[in-house]
Amino acid sequence: MKKRILPKLIFLAFPFVLLTSCLTTTTAAGSVGADRKQVMLISEEAIEQSANESYAEVLAEAKKAGKLNTNSSTVQRVQKIAKLLIAQTPTFREDALSWDWQVNVISDETVNAWCMPGGKIVVYTGIIDTLQLTDGELAAVMGHEIAHALKEHSRERASQEGLQNLGVAAAATILGLDEESYQLLGIAAQYTLTLPFSRKHETEADHIGTELMARAGYDPYDAVNIWKKMSAASGAQPPEIMSTHPSHESRISDLQVIAEKVYPLYKAAKK
Repeated sequence: MKKRILPKLIFLAFPFVLLTSCLTTTTAAGSVGADRKQVMLISEEAIEQSANESYAEVLAEAKKAGKLNTNSSTVQRVQKIAKLLIAQTPTFREDALSWDWQVNVISDETVNAWCMPGGKIVVYTGIIDTLQLTDGELAAVMGHEIAHALKEHSRERASQEGLQNLGVAAAATILGLDEESYQLLGIAAQYTLTLPFSRKHETEADHIGTELMARAGYDPYDAVNIWKKMSAASGAQPPEIMSTHPSHESRISDLQVIAEKVYPLYKAAKK
C-alpha cells in the first residue's frame, strides 16, 4: 500500500518543487516596491520571439488597411511621451534601455494600448479620441503598458498557467476524479488562482507605471483621472471577483495612494 502511495505523492508534489526552483524577480523595487518574486518556467527568448512575430503581423495588417501611423502629429506626440517614459525604465530594469523599443500608432476606434515583451508598443487612436486624453493621462496609459513588459507579466502568466494545468491534472489523477469533477476542479482553479493572479498584474502595472510617469515629469494624479474617465465611459462592470481587472472604484482608490507616494518624484523631475 505504501509503495503505491509514494509515487503518487511525488507526482502531486512535483509542481510545487518546480515552482520553488523557478522563483525570480524581473524588476528592482523602485519606490513602489515592485520586486515581487515570480515563477518563470518559460524562457525570456521564447516569449520575445513570439511577441516579435505577433507585432510584425499586427503592423502588417494595419499598414495594409492604411491605418498605420497615418497622423504625424499624433505619432510624434505618442513617441515623445514614450521616449520620456522609456528613459526612466532603468529604475526597475537596467537592461531595458537596450531593448529594441518600437512605438507605433494605429488609427482605429479600439480603446486600447499595449506593450509586448521586449518593448513593442502600439497605441490606438480610439483611446486618445474617446477619452480625450491629456499628455499626462496618455503617459499613465503608456506607463502602465510598459510596466507589463518590464515585469514580464506575459511570461509569468504563461508559466503560471502551465504550472496550474500540471497541478490540476496531478490532483485529478491522485483523487481519481471523473471528467465532470475534473472540469469543476478546473473552474475552481480559475476563480481562485487565474483571475486574482491577473488582477495582481494589473495593480502591479498601475504602481510601476505611475512611478515611471512621475519620474518622467508627468503628474501622477493623472493616473487617477484616466480611470475616472474610463469608469464613466465603460458603464457596468462584472463583479471584481469574476474579472481579470480590478474594479474601477478599487483601482481609483489604490492609485490615489500611489500617486501621493510618488508625487515627490514628480516634483523633483519638474525642477
